[in-house]
Amino acid sequence: MREFITSTTIKNQIAIITLDRFSALNALSHALIDELSNVIKAFDEDPNILCTIITGYGDKAFCAGADLKERVHMTEDEVMDTVDKIGSLVSQIEHMKMPVIAAINGLAFGGGLELAIACDIRIAEKQAKMGLTETSLAVIPGAGGTQRLSRLIGIAHTKYMIYSAQPIDATHAFDIGLVQNVTETGESLNKAVEIAKRITQNGPIAIKAAKKAIDQGYDLPIDKALEHERNCYLDTLETTDRIEGLQSFVEKRKPHYKGN
Repeated sequence: MREFITSTTIKNQIAIITLDRFSALNALSHALIDELSNVIKAFDEDPNILCTIITGYGDKAFCAGADLKERVHMTEDEVMDTVDKIGSLVSQIEHMKMPVIAAINGLAFGGGLELAIACDIRIAEKQAKMGLTETSLAVIPGAGGTQRLSRLIGIAHTKYMIYSAQPIDATHAFDIGLVQNVTETGESLNKAVEIAKRITQNGPIAIKAAKKAIDQGYDLPIDKALEHERNCYLDTLETTDRIEGLQSFVEKRKPHYKGN
């Protein structure tokens, strides 16, 4: 039975996962991590789910990061095990087959921002604050923040955020490319659903191939990256969806993709 995660689906195609530990600002306790990991696994293995949205309950927090009240009594080995556990969860989200959207409904600090960075698209409400604040606690981001954030917004912005441990607001996050859209309070999930519906209108095999091409090709030399892109294109070539896309274009109608 779940205690800290709720989930639902829209038309059995879009999964919505909500971190629901409101009293602790949706902090990443061991129990929440375990529940979230299980839900992510289930949706990733469901062939009907074409897009996943992750958000937090309420309008205060997306996720405050690691549960520091748990951590204060841990040994050094236990702390590192917990950091690794959060890192594994973040990687699990990053490696989901379908696009993942973070609807950032409030503060996203530390591991909470690292979780959002692992998503493909980020939508933030105007009151949201985001930061990798770990250096203020005399540690560094340990769930991929130093690596994924620098790839997302560049080294200079990343160094500023991590060295200063200073949170930034949603407008600043948009300006540096950390988030792709800023909404009014309470509207991030609606905007994420709107984007997810647009994504799921497209060929599902093509969307998965595009994600694979982008994610796995990003760090390759350009010649290897182009070869990888070609191989991902081949994944779409013999599908009935590709033929349906061409026919619908000629017939001036909406395509009806089946994912095969």
